[in-house]
Amino acid sequence: MKVLIVGSGGREHALAWKLAQSPRLGELHAAPGNPGIAALGNCHPVRADDGEGLLALAHALAIDLVVVGPEVPLVAGVADQLRHAGTAVFGPGREAAMLEGSKSFAKELMLAAGVPTAKDLSEPAWPCVVKADGLAAGKGVFVCPDTESLSRALREVEGFPGKPVFEELLVGEELSMLVLAAGEETLALAPAQDFKRAYDGDQGPNTGGMGSYSPVPGIGQSEVEAILEQVHRPVLAELNDRGHPFIGVLYAGLMRTDEGLKVLEFNVRFGDPETQAILPRLEGDLLEALAAAANGDLGDLKLGVSDQACVTVVLAAGNYPAGSDKGSPITGIAAAEETGAIVFQAGTAMRDETLLTSGGRVLNVSALGSTIAEARERAYAACEKISWEGMRYRTDIALASAKREAGEGA
Repeated sequence: MKVLIVGSGGREHALAWKLAQSPRLGELHAAPGNPGIAALGNCHPVRADDGEGLLALAHALAIDLVVVGPEVPLVAGVADQLRHAGTAVFGPGREAAMLEGSKSFAKELMLAAGVPTAKDLSEPAWPCVVKADGLAAGKGVFVCPDTESLSRALREVEGFPGKPVFEELLVGEELSMLVLAAGEETLALAPAQDFKRAYDGDQGPNTGGMGSYSPVPGIGQSEVEAILEQVHRPVLAELNDRGHPFIGVLYAGLMRTDEGLKVLEFNVRFGDPETQAILPRLEGDLLEALAAAANGDLGDLKLGVSDQACVTVVLAAGNYPAGSDKGSPITGIAAAEETGAIVFQAGTAMRDETLLTSGGRVLNVSALGSTIAEARERAYAACEKISWEGMRYRTDIALASAKREAGEGA
């Protein structure tokens, strides 16, 4: 099978790494890809949001399956373009992708489907959450526990298009639940937890994600099934009823509150960096599952999950999320991988055989262990091998869960 991965980040590198393990894979291609993906397949200089360019590339290469990584091309309708031309695509069409493309649409659909979520506020009043309505690369959500933070959020949200959404501030522990979907058929992946805030102790602005880990303590198979029944299946059924069947990953960002589970947001693609912590634990043929979903029939397909834990730490530019780093030489990746860790490239470029920074989130370091604590220790040991000028990372990814696991309390 010839596969084309659309995108250029750490999520796409993780997908390429996992798909390359499939016995069904014939050729692996990416557009535009990155240097890490180039070590696994062929990269092509076509932008992820260039529907016509992707269509021409898919036809020229006789691609059997296109896997769309980022949200921007999905919301722009790239999956529709490819599907209408007869190419199998793993990724929802434009109408279904509005679950992520518009917060107000997602709220309306959740209300119609009876899915629990935060209460809407007609006017901003602290404590609350202020959200940009459209896509914001994970940076359009502002938590406002006081007047000062609310005033700052209202100024910043003006920089995003559309009318902002105001919600009650939910308190609890977050959970990411990613599900492969084909219409109303579902296949759950391992639960994960990500860390959105820029700095240790969940301080600073929201980012695209500074790290993740899987599994999540207290979320076993019965809890996963309950989440699917309460959240994912009603949403998929509602989309189906509206004539927009969902093909792809339906990712629910959840909050476990004292009042029960509530949806914070939906994404319509693999999470980043959750994917980098989920896929190393996944057992089975991911390519077979994505191809089955793209063809609209998951059937009785199963994917296993390792008993091991995985922790992923994002290595970012010093001024991320406000800025990025471009052109700084990166050293130590080989040494990090010699420890047994997996280094997924996110914002990198190659020049004269030298790997350089080219983004805000530059690398994702993932490591497995028999416990969360062991995986965490291995991930951070690998991080210490890597460097570039200004590199930074959070030092508390999965720390609270590792302590709970050891009986120390959070």
